[in-house]
Amino acid sequence: MDHYARSLRNTFTGDSLNRASRRRRDTQWLASRQEDETTRFVPLWKSRNLFAGDSFLQPVLLSPYQAREHLPEAESITFLGVRDGNAMFAVGLSSPDDTPPPDLEQLGQFHDLRQVAALLEGQDSALLACARAMTYWHRRHRFCGDCGSLTVSAEGGHLRICASESCRQRHFPRTDPAIIVLVTSGEHCLMGRKPMWPTGRHSTIAGFVEPGESIEDAVVREVHEETGVRVREMRYHSSQPWPFPTSLMLGFTARAHRDPIRVDQDELEHAHWITRGELEHGLRRGTLGLPPSVSVSYRLIEDWFDAGSAVPLREIDPVL
Repeated sequence: MDHYARSLRNTFTGDSLNRASRRRRDTQWLASRQEDETTRFVPLWKSRNLFAGDSFLQPVLLSPYQAREHLPEAESITFLGVRDGNAMFAVGLSSPDDTPPPDLEQLGQFHDLRQVAALLEGQDSALLACARAMTYWHRRHRFCGDCGSLTVSAEGGHLRICASESCRQRHFPRTDPAIIVLVTSGEHCLMGRKPMWPTGRHSTIAGFVEPGESIEDAVVREVHEETGVRVREMRYHSSQPWPFPTSLMLGFTARAHRDPIRVDQDELEHAHWITRGELEHGLRRGTLGLPPSVSVSYRLIEDWFDAGSAVPLREIDPVL
């Protein structure tokens, strides 16, 4: 399986959206699309997406008629692209009284995408992730980082320009690269636990790439800083957009000597080497938990476990 195929298996990837970047500067076309009856708007309130249903969630996309009264007061409107011939926009909703718009509450409920992504179709999760990331960026960049003046949205919501004539700095959406790595030594893999996680949860090692650092250097540094283990070789696995709030997760597998573990208490509560048998035993007894199945960290653990087990991980893990 090539890298692209692996990444397509990760949640929030594989959207058929044509981002139509050349249309972003065509203000007349964008205005006409907002009025076209085939256009759909992805509403977000407090970075939460709107869904209909309970056990089977369906994203609520608004027609121009349903969205019309919200557009003038929206925090942001971003052209996402075209899917199946229909223009798609993300709308960041304002909330002066800290409650969602009543008319939209009649259509469904606002949920944190991270909590419900496992219940969604792949293309839906990718579209909603893109919408969430863009509305978050707009909300966090209302003021210029150079001079502090207000910024205004441009190019279909993919640019904010400082309103000060003496500045006019241009601000683009940003993505923060982070590495996440499954380290193995023989039949063992390295897993760590952060104190704020649910009881028993363990996961792979992760951290942000720092300025002036290659991705590979970040893998070596993060593993050693957090656990004292020194990586001796690594391979890229896959990537995953992670809009919580603005990350791109770059997944790796790595090999290391089974060094004694020295935990950085500022990063981890605990870390240890674990075999597939110990992992299965902990899952079946309920004493060990894994990261959410929508995360690339789960995918890394799953691929390692399944490569050496007669029973797939998803048949063992009670919480997906």
